Amino acid sequence: MSTNWSHLVTEMPDLLAPSMAKDHPNLPVVKAEGCYYYGLDGKQYLDFTSGIATANTGHRHPKVVEAIKNGADHLMHGPSGVIMYESILKLSKELAQVLPGDLDCFFFANSGTEAIEGAIKLAKHVTKRPYVVSFIGCFHGRSLGALSVTTSKSKYRKFLQPNGLSYQVPYADVKSCPSGMDPETYVIGKLEKDFETLFNHQVTPEEVACMIVEPVLGEGGYIVPPKGWLKRIREICDRHGILLIFDEVQTGFGRTGEWFAAQTFDVTPDIMAIAKGIASGLPLSATVASKELMKQWPLGSHGTTFGGNPIACEAALATIAVLKEEKLVKNSKNMGAYAYERLKVLQQDSPVIGSIRALGLMIGIEIVDPLTGKPDGNGLMAILDKCLEKGVLFYLCGNHGEVIRMIPPLTVNKEQIDHGLSVLEEAVLEYQNELHLQLSGSYQNV
Repeated sequence: MSTNWSHLVTEMPDLLAPSMAKDHPNLPVVKAEGCYYYGLDGKQYLDFTSGIATANTGHRHPKVVEAIKNGADHLMHGPSGVIMYESILKLSKELAQVLPGDLDCFFFANSGTEAIEGAIKLAKHVTKRPYVVSFIGCFHGRSLGALSVTTSKSKYRKFLQPNGLSYQVPYADVKSCPSGMDPETYVIGKLEKDFETLFNHQVTPEEVACMIVEPVLGEGGYIVPPKGWLKRIREICDRHGILLIFDEVQTGFGRTGEWFAAQTFDVTPDIMAIAKGIASGLPLSATVASKELMKQWPLGSHGTTFGGNPIACEAALATIAVLKEEKLVKNSKNMGAYAYERLKVLQQDSPVIGSIRALGLMIGIEIVDPLTGKPDGNGLMAILDKCLEKGVLFYLCGNHGEVIRMIPPLTVNKEQIDHGLSVLEEAVLEYQNELHLQLSGSYQNV
């Protein structure tokens, strides 16, 4: 691969759509290996993004690379249905073994958004009901159907008038719990009231096909709800014959310390959307349900040309094998707990760090204004830039871009976590010192 393309980087604004190319940090890389990116600048970068929770087995795991090469020697393209091939059938059987409950029938697609579109479409087809309920702050994708239930940021919906066949209720917010009250009891009680208001004033439950929820809020800020909150959603759905969809695009394949967040919270949905970590970076996703539900979706009611690509399925089979053989799901739980404890120590001496939310290796670090306690997206960007200069790549999330996403590959070890968090600590302290000087200067000018 050429390493002489720096001139193309300067042409990027003309070559790529700004909506695609102006993300953080636009780091030109020539190679990735394990937990590291290798930059066009010759530097090594510790990757705490995993390609946004995708490279769960690490970048270019040898067994995944080998599976891709072997697959390409035999078959490059389906399409499934017109022809049939071993990898898609073997993958279905392997996935059924690690998914919860009776989620054992699959429609394979290419992206998380496609899996969401399929899940909503299946729910409406099966129930013959028109409406969907989602939760404020959740991200489910940017295509128009997925966008109708995405509310992590209003800018995603700007000028697009998402269809009116969806309603939203608030996500669990333990921060708003009154002093002295149990947070889980509070959010469950509020949930019941929110649905009572929704069903009394906006839509009858008999018209609702499904509820869709991220079991852990992803792009919306890495919020971890109490287990009882998700269980109550399950109960409300059962009470009214509403199908429950879990968006496990980001939480799947060991990210939360179990194979799926559904197992972490002991709540089994009727339909699940999975993607990201499924194939270690190759485009693959699936809408998953029981055979009973899937059989109600007749031939031609949904389709795909590229979904379930045979090489992507081979990569997914190798990914599942690596997750099992190297005990990466357990490593996610252990390393996540280790990182969380280190971050709690850092938090004690860092007034710019608000709350820390963690489940497995899905960790959110909130950056706040130390004077007001309000979200500080500008401060976050300053910290991320400092980390990048020191060779560690983090990402961001949250409605105001105020939460650092720490989502390293599940292969990460203690030494790498120690290095990454030491860099984060240096960056936070440098930013706090600069902030102190700025504040001191502003006081002198008063």
